[in-house]
Amino acid sequence: MRRMLYDYANVTPESVTAATEAGLAEAERLIAAIVESADVPTFAGTLGPLELAVAAVADTYGIGAFMAYVHADPAVRDAAQAAEERITKWRVGLGFREDLYRAVSAFAATDEAERLTGERQRLLEHWMRDFQRAGFALSPADRVELERLRGRLVETEVAFNRNLIESRDWIDVDEAGLAGLPEAFRQRLKPGDLPGTWRITLDTPDYNPFMQQARSRVLREQLLRKKWTEARDVNGPLLDEALELRRRVAALHGQPTWAHYCMSVKMAGTPDRVDAFYEHLVPPLQAAAAREASVLAERMTQDGETPPLQVWDWAFYDDVIARERHSVNLEEISEHLPLDAVVQGMFELTGEVFGLTYREIEPTGAWHPSVKLYEIRDRASGEHLAHFYTDFYPREGKFFHAAAFPLQTAHRRADETYQRPVSAIVANLTPPGSERPSLLRHGPSGEVETLFHEFGHILHQSLTQAEFPRFAGSETEQDFVEAPSQIMEHWVWEPSVLARFARHWKTGAPVPPELVERLVAARNLNVGLRATRQVFFGKVDLAIHAADAPDLEATTREAFSVTQLPYPDGTSFLASFGHLMGGYDCGYYGYLWAEVIGDDMWSRFAQEGITSPAVGADYRRAILEPGGSKPGDELVRDFLGRDASPDGYLRMRGLTG
Repeated sequence: MRRMLYDYANVTPESVTAATEAGLAEAERLIAAIVESADVPTFAGTLGPLELAVAAVADTYGIGAFMAYVHADPAVRDAAQAAEERITKWRVGLGFREDLYRAVSAFAATDEAERLTGERQRLLEHWMRDFQRAGFALSPADRVELERLRGRLVETEVAFNRNLIESRDWIDVDEAGLAGLPEAFRQRLKPGDLPGTWRITLDTPDYNPFMQQARSRVLREQLLRKKWTEARDVNGPLLDEALELRRRVAALHGQPTWAHYCMSVKMAGTPDRVDAFYEHLVPPLQAAAAREASVLAERMTQDGETPPLQVWDWAFYDDVIARERHSVNLEEISEHLPLDAVVQGMFELTGEVFGLTYREIEPTGAWHPSVKLYEIRDRASGEHLAHFYTDFYPREGKFFHAAAFPLQTAHRRADETYQRPVSAIVANLTPPGSERPSLLRHGPSGEVETLFHEFGHILHQSLTQAEFPRFAGSETEQDFVEAPSQIMEHWVWEPSVLARFARHWKTGAPVPPELVERLVAARNLNVGLRATRQVFFGKVDLAIHAADAPDLEATTREAFSVTQLPYPDGTSFLASFGHLMGGYDCGYYGYLWAEVIGDDMWSRFAQEGITSPAVGADYRRAILEPGGSKPGDELVRDFLGRDASPDGYLRMRGLTG
């Protein structure tokens, strides 16, 4: 068995460039062989090596371009950004290659192609679809223009997200400005420019606790406005250009909007199906948000604050209500959630349910001393399945969000052995302090949820049995890809699961059952405000891609109205919305779409046993192992025996009769 891990500890700008050159050269060698054998086309001589070329470039990304998101050296990040742009352009350009199109088309016309079934048939269909989307039904002049537009679009997307990664902004606060925040929060802050001040950055471990617990309404507003105007000057023009490029691409394909063009390859298929999805869900969510905003506003006036409730108020008063109604103290809960214990509990839980074992590997050979490395094995057979890294703490120049990155893609090699995947969780969790470990925040969209969510992606990438990289792991339809992660979040709200690993970081005492009960009871507080925030993201994404020349401020303001809160004038939220330029354009609705699917899939665990190895084995077989080798709707039916329904989502949140 071949299993080599890359030496990330010794990465240099030169090694990033050299690895990129080597990977692209290997891919070009494979493609040249395909073209040379086009006169006698076979699967083994055409689609097989084409997928190997894709795998070579994917693995090159994992040892080169990925460094743009995690490496501490700005020079390495610069080289990696250049590598990412080059790799992305190569991937886009692959579909425009006429010699490759002729070779694959020649194979598609053979009797062998006619006899293909299953994953191999789906693979041929997807490649022919790619060539159609690359304009081979267009005139030569239009195809050249399409390739130019797509190349420039890659450049704008890479620059947009790099600007967000490199952006650094903050507010400095004095002693009074930290009122409401725990001492542990203050202890890990860096000093501000003036004596007696502390720096609050836009990084998640600073931003979220401050918005939830800082008593100063003025400072919460200041921090939110910083967040919602981040990189505005440089990203605003890039977004404008990208929207115009996308409109022109859609027009060349004869599609009315970029939304129509994008969704044709997603589960939804059309914007109309997403509109129908929202029509089903939004009215009860919006009504709940209105009720909740009214309650929070009333509580705010008791503090002498002037209505209306603003976007910088709701998280704070959400926390206030949770404390007052259910005695939920997020800091008290976090005292029982040290990161290492939560991770170990997550491993034990998923190991039991999905039949896995985990082992930490040292030395890691990783890109930063804080990064850990693990292997996954099948519990029954002992077979090695995957490796993954965990990079949990914020640092200068690091990716600003949380995500699971595939570093080495799973696939069947030319010699019929199977290359097992390597992945990485990259997040920005609360770092350890001088006297305490990393203690995670619980709650909706909290750090414990985030950890389990991203680990869902790792499992999806790690347990795949897909033959080809095109369908490996999380390479599914984009609006399905979050479902295997959304389902993971349900475990962190189960008292029996929390009792497994929630121990006080200092005493080791188990979390008091009554504390867990209060936490779970508060879960659906302000569920409408929380969900309509996701609806806003999805609606504004669709709206700006479904119009010829949208007024971005007006469109954002209109979409924001679903939250039942006033829009914060003078901000430019879209310039800091990385998903618009990170592959989720016309796809952000997919988070809620996938949450609905995840909730419905969870219903089997809820009915048959939340830690049932039998249900876990079915889920692993039906959802995790196939990857994208089947359509998302079919995957759901394989596990549930029916299509997913949004009604379970509403029932779970108490929004139906």
